Amino acid sequence: MAGSIVVGYTATDSGADAAALGARLAQSLNATLHLVIVLPNEGTRSAAVPPERAYEEHVKAQAKKWLSDAVVSLPQELRRSGHVRFSESFAEGLIAAGEEFDARVIVIGAAGGGILGRHRLGSVASELLHSSTIPVALAPVGTAQQDDHLIPRVTAAVGTRPGADALLDEAVALAGDSGVDLRLVSLVPFDVPPGLDTGAIRVVGTTHAQEVLSVAREVLPDTLQAVAEDAPGDSVEDAVARLAWLPGEIVLVGSSRLAQPKRLFLGSTAAKMLHELPVPMVVVPRTRNEAGER
Repeated sequence: MAGSIVVGYTATDSGADAAALGARLAQSLNATLHLVIVLPNEGTRSAAVPPERAYEEHVKAQAKKWLSDAVVSLPQELRRSGHVRFSESFAEGLIAAGEEFDARVIVIGAAGGGILGRHRLGSVASELLHSSTIPVALAPVGTAQQDDHLIPRVTAAVGTRPGADALLDEAVALAGDSGVDLRLVSLVPFDVPPGLDTGAIRVVGTTHAQEVLSVAREVLPDTLQAVAEDAPGDSVEDAVARLAWLPGEIVLVGSSRLAQPKRLFLGSTAAKMLHELPVPMVVVPRTRNEAGER
């Protein structure tokens, strides 16, 4: 089952970026796209805003107009729809919509004021990345300005911390369902305890990458290729900046080891990647607890 893609939409450049990434994912996965605007519940509105029926209907009508305009601008061959939801918070409403529509991914745009082609986390993204049970895709600034294209490749930044198995499973599934190749980049050289010499770190990273690659090749269709690539550089930021990225590809990362099982939490490694990353990032929840089953 392809599932669906839920986009947290706002009538802003950030909302347009999220919709563009959502459309790319939906087309690549042959999934239905749901644009969702979340409005505050009556109890969460400011005291200065009168909780009158007429006002609420006006706000809802405006949101529906924004959604209608956005839906029309999306590729016509795409299965798509717009929805208005009410919730205590934008993030909470998106998670509820994601569960309602059996979403495979929730997509959001960057916060305002970001650099073109780069990520900037806002309050909604931060809340989602601390609470979602569904993978969250972060669209860089300017995604809507790029040429429309399908996902050309899936990259997974893999390590050995809790949640690594779930990340690999999701990466293999996304690549397989999109019909594209999978690139695995080992983060083990940046996860090992300090004090190991560079040579030992590289050996550990290369060995881990080959082990993960063997698992991926067993699961991927024979028509698709999986490759392992060393992360160049002496830091996460350096590695991300020096890796070659295809226009429109996505990179998957796992949640922090501090995250609760089946929940997201953006760890320090992923946060460092965001500083240099020129492509969308998908953060995948852990599905096993730290002691858990393998």
